[in-house]
Amino acid sequence: MNNAMLEVEGIHCAYDGVPVVHGVSLNVSQGEIVAIVGANGAGKSTTMKAIAGLHHPTRGRIRFLGQDITQTPGYAMIAKGISYVPEGRRLFAKLSVRENLELGAYTEKNRAVIDQRLEQVFTLFPILADRAKQVAETLSGGEQQMCAIARGLMSGPKLLMLDELSLGLMPALVEKVIATVVEINRQGTTILLVEQMVQEALEIADRGYVLQTGRIVQEGPAKALLASDSVRKAYMGL
Repeated sequence: MNNAMLEVEGIHCAYDGVPVVHGVSLNVSQGEIVAIVGANGAGKSTTMKAIAGLHHPTRGRIRFLGQDITQTPGYAMIAKGISYVPEGRRLFAKLSVRENLELGAYTEKNRAVIDQRLEQVFTLFPILADRAKQVAETLSGGEQQMCAIARGLMSGPKLLMLDELSLGLMPALVEKVIATVVEINRQGTTILLVEQMVQEALEIADRGYVLQTGRIVQEGPAKALLASDSVRKAYMGL
């Protein structure tokens, strides 16, 4: 796809010499929500970490906005416009909500821009405005997930990558977080998300990729994947 914002071409990843991702290719165009779905241990998070510069592929290539970022380190990705919200939230537990959010904007030197972004995330997540002075580790699981997403938005990313949003959340909260992801996308941020809850992810995505034991076994419009018998049997228990 020529107009792709993100192009992942045949990446292979390994841990301690053990291959876990085998030739994964995918692309994300500007304005899309793209979902990578599959069972636990399929290689979804490893694929995300490779794109985020936290685990370099042994083979293959990754391009963002036409630039090769295959070997770019993770700390340099924010400046390029990629923000990664890792699995398990990874907040600074002893810092306040506001301090966590401000750290998300560490590459931005303009105070007015930081304040404007704070205002935007507090509008998206009103509960965080109420909890601004609260220490992050005292938040509920759902509030921590909201704080992690909000921190990811504080860098003003072009591409927001969300890894296992629903992990450890009650179903009602999953719905709320997913609705917020749709709103973030509606406001202009392109989203790549990895999710074990296949149906929920594909219901909001434009397109999807099904990952199984480190390989993409199906891809296409999200609606088509939702209707696919093999996806419904394997991941939705239908």
